[in-house]
Amino acid sequence: MALTPSNMMPLGTTAPDFTLPDTVSGAHKQLAELAGPKGTVVAFICNHCPYVLHIEDTFAAIAREYETKGILFVAISANDAANYLADAPDKMRERAREKDFCFPYLYDESQQVAKAYDAACTPDLFLFDRELSLVYRGQFDDTRPNSDQQANGESLRAAMDALLDGASPLTEQQPSIGCNIKWKQAG
Repeated sequence: MALTPSNMMPLGTTAPDFTLPDTVSGAHKQLAELAGPKGTVVAFICNHCPYVLHIEDTFAAIAREYETKGILFVAISANDAANYLADAPDKMRERAREKDFCFPYLYDESQQVAKAYDAACTPDLFLFDRELSLVYRGQFDDTRPNSDQQANGESLRAAMDALLDGASPLTEQQPSIGCNIKWKQAG
């Protein structure tokens, strides 16, 4: 496992559009239909990363909470499923059902969406406003696996609350830290 920080896409960047298959419904989903009326979280996650496993229950609970406030979540896995079988679409479907995700769990087989977002790690989180302009990118919170601290989502919560309150984007944004995205090998 290579510990990797997020690349910190510039604030104000427009969310790159995408159409990807939802591993639960099988339907192709486009960003425009998934965007929330007040904001959208695009999260690059996977099934096997200990950094994702550490936050996933709290992440799912926060997604349910903020859905009622107008911020919708979308999760994407871009890992090379041929070499990381736990991240294959059928396993993603199982995980989404097991964890009762209220958001689509999309598979980026070509890895082009991850590249468009300059995603580097799992989890890699992006919060966009209602116009799909980036207002936050970075960590879920400052807890880590094996830290004896429960994930609380405090960093993402603060960014979403600021967005809902009409405040300017937070100036203190810490990069996410996690496993590197498992890129396919060329050739």
